[in-house]
Amino acid sequence: MEIQVSSEILEQIFGFKLGVIEYRDITVGDSPQMLKGRLQLFQESIYFDLENKQVTDLPGIKEWRNIFKKTGKDPNRYRHSAESIYRRVQKQNYLSSVQSAIDINNFFSLQYQVPIGIYDLDLVQGPVEIRIGKEGEEYIGLNGRKNSLDRLIVAADQEGPFGSPFVDSERTPVTFDTQNALQIIYLRPSTGIEDAKKLTESLMNMFTQIHGGETSCRIL
Repeated sequence: MEIQVSSEILEQIFGFKLGVIEYRDITVGDSPQMLKGRLQLFQESIYFDLENKQVTDLPGIKEWRNIFKKTGKDPNRYRHSAESIYRRVQKQNYLSSVQSAIDINNFFSLQYQVPIGIYDLDLVQGPVEIRIGKEGEEYIGLNGRKNSLDRLIVAADQEGPFGSPFVDSERTPVTFDTQNALQIIYLRPSTGIEDAKKLTESLMNMFTQIHGGETSCRIL
């Protein structure tokens, strides 16, 4: 899958980078007990770590809030997905298991404090561009609402935006029927290339251990 980052993003956000993983012939199902247990225990650990702390003081959360500010989106009104998860955990509104692909996404998003999107590759139409959303662009998100994409970073194909570090659309979700998937890690710009590669490969390896299939990854 061809993926490009727009020049506008590269000019506005120094060091902007993505981890991109493609999966082929995978099997999505209920999460194994190991993953369910790790997700639950990790959330409990984070809850205690957040006592007497502000979510916005966490380095990854803060860095992505600043990215939203740079593109012109108010991070207090539009919280990136990693921050939203952390705020849930802080309220002990823990994420329950959904299915294997989503659970791994959530686990690594919590671990690295970054937004991560995963999409059914067979529902993505043609080349993908990571760009800043235009005035009037919107989609129905996985939050069940119509979301304005103006000034948000989005992943867009030939049909328009389908993903964002804010919330993904309902057009390209990974389901139990998904066989091929595209995963985008919205890395912290401050992350070095070698650390970015290790993070991306770690996620890819855990994903394939559970889902099987063939895979490839790269830093963009």
